[in-house]
Amino acid sequence: MILEYMPAEKIQKILGSKGGKGYVSAGLLGALTPFCSCSTIPMLTGLLKARAGFGPTITFLFTSPLMNPIIMGLLLATFGMKVTVIYFAIALTVSVADGYILEKLGFERYVRKDVIYSETEAGSCCDSKPAPKASCCDARPVVEAPSSEKNSSCCDSKPKSNDRWGRIWDETWSQFKKIFPILMLGVGIGAFTYGFIPADFIAQYAGPDNPLAIPFAAIIGVPLYIRAEAVIPLAAALAAKGMGMGALMALIIGSAGASLTEVILLKSLFRNPMIVAFLVVIFTMAISAGLVMTFI
Repeated sequence: MILEYMPAEKIQKILGSKGGKGYVSAGLLGALTPFCSCSTIPMLTGLLKARAGFGPTITFLFTSPLMNPIIMGLLLATFGMKVTVIYFAIALTVSVADGYILEKLGFERYVRKDVIYSETEAGSCCDSKPAPKASCCDARPVVEAPSSEKNSSCCDSKPKSNDRWGRIWDETWSQFKKIFPILMLGVGIGAFTYGFIPADFIAQYAGPDNPLAIPFAAIIGVPLYIRAEAVIPLAAALAAKGMGMGALMALIIGSAGASLTEVILLKSLFRNPMIVAFLVVIFTMAISAGLVMTFI
């Protein structure tokens, strides 16, 4: 809908890479949108298609599931103002910094071409070379194709709707068909993992007695497909079992920021180096937040 109602030039101006305004706007956009890690993907696709700045777009990818209103409100109600402010500051700072760094390192080249370009831009049957013209040496004359055949081609098999809401539906349905099977696979794996890893197991290996509790909590959070509404109550239950605040922070960021389902969905948008970079950023953010929370 945003792509239909807001010109791409406007999006590029708001989320441009020049200066710091685009990064701040992307961070605030992520904080205002009530998305989990998976529902961020359609919005991310729209920003990539609109050719928004790559750095701000990646900043939005990081901040949207981590700083949405639901998770911030639950953090405030469960752990208080101090923890919420520290969480917000770390998530925003690391997201902006890593979005900037990844753009400067040229990671934009790892965006899949079919995400950004239309069929005719990326190359399709419409781009095939025209047949050579007939000459006097040709044995057979060129037969003019009937007008009905002229107008039908592989490019016209699914004409684009002239109606705005028709175009919105076509784009939505196209994304849905592409993403739904992948989404179900990821959710199934996440639900299986969540069902077979009890809270006692997490509390045991990420408790205060384990010196590697923070990195363990960050890693265990990724295969758990947990929405923000569930991860905070889970963290509160683990805190009651004696789990340290640093490990809790790492678990929240790991599970909310990089679910296994989201990683699978991102494969449809990016090539492997960008997926690896995404995971490294989330793990770094989770461990950094956990260490800061432990010392503070």
